[in-house]
Amino acid sequence: MARKVLSLCTAAVVAGAITASVPWTAAGASARSGYEPVLNPADFVKVIDNPYYPLPVGRTWIYRGVKDGKSQVDRVHVTPRTKVLEGITATSVTDVARHRGKLLEKTTDWFAQDKRGNVWYLGEKTAQYLPHGKIDRSGSWRAGLHDAEPGIIMKANPRVPDAYRQEYLVGSAEDTAWIVARGGSFTIPFGTVHHVLTSLEFTRLEPGVIDQKIYAPGIGIVREAAVRGPAEVANLVSVSGG
Repeated sequence: MARKVLSLCTAAVVAGAITASVPWTAAGASARSGYEPVLNPADFVKVIDNPYYPLPVGRTWIYRGVKDGKSQVDRVHVTPRTKVLEGITATSVTDVARHRGKLLEKTTDWFAQDKRGNVWYLGEKTAQYLPHGKIDRSGSWRAGLHDAEPGIIMKANPRVPDAYRQEYLVGSAEDTAWIVARGGSFTIPFGTVHHVLTSLEFTRLEPGVIDQKIYAPGIGIVREAAVRGPAEVANLVSVSGG
């Protein structure tokens, strides 16, 4: 690994900083939280070509790693399908996780890019497959439904120390991101990528967990790992199409 993972001490400090810089809600509607972005559908474009979060139709990423103590293979695919949310036409991206061929989780996420190059996250439909045939859909949300609000998954020009909401549905979807580094190189199975971007993600719904993500220009996420909380990692092993 070319980039040193942040220490737990640093991660804890960053978690506190995120908490201080992003307005939280005690209860009730997002309007009372101080977070209610107003988006104009006319300000959005059809193509998602943000350098750190490109989503060309047909592209597929394969990740291998460990989650909940199990080996996992994740297949992320940009479909040609779209969904209109808050009047905005969003691209549908599927994410399917398996353990030795057994389905663990299946998610469809919806993203759209504005004219400035910011990529917005407009919702997800998720199903986690549990033992005894149970299915957990608790992470699902859609902008405009039950007072859920969209968030930014990647800014047009992310800089240290930008912090922002990635999604918002009180009690269900409250992920935030903090840009902690920009620059340097990182080695992946099929080469070395340069000018990488590093972020930490945190949600008050899981106060003991902090994730680190590393992004490469033209590719997107190349590694995700927990730096605080249960051991979890996903490394990009291939990218194709698009």
